[in-house]
Parts: sequence; structure tokens; C-alpha cells
Amino acid sequence: MRTVTILGATGSVGTSTLDLVEREPERFRVLALTANCDVGRLAAAAIRTRAELAVVADESCLPVLRDALRGTGINCAGGAQAVEQTASLNADWTMGAIVGCAGLAPILAAVKAGGTVVVANKEPLVSAGELILDAARKSGATLLPADSEHNAIYQCLDHDRPERVRRIILTGSGGPFRTWSAEQMARATTAEAVAHPNWSMGAKISVDSATMMNKGLELIEAARLFPVPHERIEIVVHPQSIIHSAVDYVDGSMLAQLGPSDMRTPIAHCLAWPDRMATPMAPLDLVGIGRLDFDAPDPDRFPALRLARHALEAGGARPAILNAANEVAVAAFLGGRIGFLEIAATADHVLGVYDPAAPVTLDSLLTIDSDARRLAGERVEALAA
Repeated sequence: MRTVTILGATGSVGTSTLDLVEREPERFRVLALTANCDVGRLAAAAIRTRAELAVVADESCLPVLRDALRGTGINCAGGAQAVEQTASLNADWTMGAIVGCAGLAPILAAVKAGGTVVVANKEPLVSAGELILDAARKSGATLLPADSEHNAIYQCLDHDRPERVRRIILTGSGGPFRTWSAEQMARATTAEAVAHPNWSMGAKISVDSATMMNKGLELIEAARLFPVPHERIEIVVHPQSIIHSAVDYVDGSMLAQLGPSDMRTPIAHCLAWPDRMATPMAPLDLVGIGRLDFDAPDPDRFPALRLARHALEAGGARPAILNAANEVAVAAFLGGRIGFLEIAATADHVLGVYDPAAPVTLDSLLTIDSDARRLAGERVEALAA
């Protein structure tokens, strides 16, 4: 029986992971679950799975969690440090699904503890890729990607002979504004931006899909994860989201992973790896799908792709700055304070005015992240004035 910890258990990835774990209770034992402050869903999941520990990152929510779990025998804790300590409990398998910079320290703690660590959110590898990869080398931890695109690459890649790879093809749906003009996107509402045509996701990642920043961040993440030069990682728009990514080999063969637009498929691959497990998804109906379309992305309408490529090429602190500025800008857009096109423009502005030395520790990275957020916030204030 494999012990499981889910960091970010009440989000979309966390709940999908719980769905799979609860289908095979004889195979998995839940060690710990964490959430920010969604006490109701966290407590219910902890009780259902008989988790040993439930933790809220917002310590002010701890009294309510204690009340919800009173008499169950489930331990509880609160605060950012408690989440980090939970991540280091050395579970056999840890899902890292805490959105944003808040997930950096817990993921790093889980990697340092060893075991299998699944990275579901992009920020750790984008902002702290070198720190996390170095920690994995030292601890012997196994890193598995749960993002559908990176999981597809992982399944198709010849890990023993990466020099035989000619290209990695990173696919993306193009989001809800794939065919919109820049003038239309300038008037886009938050409701339109979060209405992804294929995937059910949280608001932040849905907006990232609409700007295509998510594909830019995935480009950086793929360059961290796979031993292929970033110049040979290409982005292709694939509206149906059936081919999740592909690997092109020197002999002309291309291996692609196909699957439904449901995160439970890549999560199940990680959860059972190196085995396979059943999921509730129906088999793909290729005849029903009928056709698969592909287009080149438009870097003029979606400048986030250009920003991400440049940040990857420049290296150092640039990816972390891009990620931090984007988070602030997306939050401002969702709050109605800036327009849709100002998301990428804000990230571009911060990259243009801030260029510190590369982070060498988590503390230096967090300082860079904080400075980039401050600069992005100042830009938002100026735009909203």
C-alpha cells in the first residue's frame, strides 16, 4: 500500500487525485491533505479517506478545522510552516498542487524528503527549477509531471537515448480566444477568459490559457524536465486537446500521447507509475472525434509566448520574474482592475525594469519573487488610476 500526501487537496487537481485514490482504497493510504482555507472540503475529504493529518495554510482557519474534525482522530495543523512540514513527512507519493509561489517551499521540502513527487503546478519548475532539480539529484526523489502536456512527453520520451529526439512538440488548445483579434481581446471579460473550451480548471490557469502564458510557462517547464535543448521544443496549437504532446525522433517517427481532456488521466499515470491503473474515463472515440487540427501560434496576438521564450533563453532570474509578474497581473484582471491585454504587458514591463542576479537559494528566489510582485503591483496601480 502506497502512502499519499496531497498538497492542495481542495483544488481541481487535488480533487481529481482524491477521486482516483478513493476508487482504490486497498492500494493507497492517505497520510496528509492540505488546503489554504477551504475547511469544509478539506475536512470532508480527510474523513472520507481516513487521512492521518489535515492542514490549512491560513492559520486563522485552524479553529474551524479543529471543530470539523473533533472526534475523528484526525490530527490537524495550520500555517505555512505546517504545510512545509507536512510536505517533508516522507510519503511514498506526494502530489504538489498548490497554486502559485505558495507551492515553492512545500514542493522543495517534499523533494528533499525523497520518494515520488508529482508536480502539477508550473511555478516550482519555472521559478525554482534549478533548486528543485538539484534537490532531487541529492535526495534521489523521482519527479513526475502531472500537467497533461508534460506527462504526455514523459510517456513518449526515450529517457535512455534523448540524443535521438529531434523535437518535442508541445500542444495547446489556444484557449477561448484562439480566433479572436487583438481588438476583441482588449474588450474581453473575466467570464469569457475563464470559459475554457475543453478543460475544467481554476480561474488563474484558465486565464493563463486565454493569454497562452500557460503554454509559455510549460515551455520553460519542459526545458527543465527533459534533456532536450529548448530550441528544439516547439509549440503547436491543437484546438481539440486530444493529442497532449508528441516527441519527434531522428528517424522520422513521431510518438504522441492521446487522451480525454480530463486531468485524471495524467494523474492516474503518475499515481500508479511505473504501473497503470483504471480510470472512469471512456475510451477515446476516434471516429466520433473525426478530425484533428493544428495551427502555428500567433506571437503577435499572444505576446506571452514571446516573453516566455525570451525568459527561458536569458535564464537566471528571468523565468521567476515572468511568473511572479504574471500572477499579479492575472489577479488584477480577475479583480476587474486591468484589461486582458494588460496581463502580458505588465509582465513585459517588469521584465524590462528588473534584472537581478540569478537566485541561488530559496530565500533569494523569494526575494526576487517579492520584488517582481511589487513592481507588477505598481504597474497595475498606475493602469487602474
